[in-house]
Amino acid sequence: MSDPLIRACDDYVVLEPGQPEKFLNAKETHAWLMHWLENLDQLPEDLQSQTSIAAAAQRLIDTACDLEIKPGFILQWFAVRLEPPAH
Repeated sequence: MSDPLIRACDDYVVLEPGQPEKFLNAKETHAWLMHWLENLDQLPEDLQSQTSIAAAAQRLIDTACDLEIKPGFILQWFAVRLEPPAH
């Protein structure tokens, strides 16, 4: 089970092979994953039960940190805190 503090983070660093790292907010990260999922010929088996591409992207954000697009081409995303938490 993932750490609940991760869900409190609104920012992600996303990594694509051959590209510089990018910092995206939660909405942008969701859209980034949806873009990649929409361009797959077939969703990974564990995402096929999702009702939509948007739901599949959210499932990935909630449960994973990488997605293999093709052999050797792996996307990664990690929740990050860009500002210290307010007290």
